[in-house]
Amino acid sequence: MSDTPRPVDELTFREAMSELEGIVGVLESNTLELEDSLVSYERGVALLASLQRRLDAAEQQVDVLMGELVAAPDDDVQDTTLTKA
Repeated sequence: MSDTPRPVDELTFREAMSELEGIVGVLESNTLELEDSLVSYERGVALLASLQRRLDAAEQQVDVLMGELVAAPDDDVQDTTLTKA
């Protein structure tokens, strides 16, 4: 196995999540040297950012799909008159 981790964007969501959980566990164990902790922390931040972007994209895709399920009312059904407040 290679010492160089795969690029974050090449990991599946599940792989990235699993790696992030492992990093958190190691960091919480307080067994790494400072330099190794910083490298792990940096990798964790990159993983977290990638996971958040993927979740945001998935949420946006679900919103679009849900919008397709709910047909917008046409002008005959929806009140389109302007009212004075």
